[in-house]
Amino acid sequence: MRENIHPPYGLVVFRDRAARHVFLTRSTMTSEKTIEWEDGRTYPVIDVEISNVSHPFYTGTARVLDTAGRVERFERRYGKQD
Repeated sequence: MRENIHPPYGLVVFRDRAARHVFLTRSTMTSEKTIEWEDGRTYPVIDVEISNVSHPFYTGTARVLDTAGRVERFERRYGKQD
C-alpha cells in the first residue's frame, strides 16, 4: 500500500441532531468540534441530520402509499376493463 495517500482512519463520534443520539465509530471524517465521550477521552464529533435512530425506514414510521385509492381512481377515470 502506498504511503501518505489515504486519509487518517480513527474514532469519531456521530451525533444525530433529530433524535439526540450519539454513537462512537471509526471513520475517515474529521471535525474541528470535539466532545468528551463516556470513557473520558475527547473525540471529534460529526453532526448528522438522520441516523438509524431517526430514519423512518428503521423506526417503522414510514408512510404507506394508498395504492387501493389510486387504482380505484384510475378505473373510474379510464373505465374498468373486463
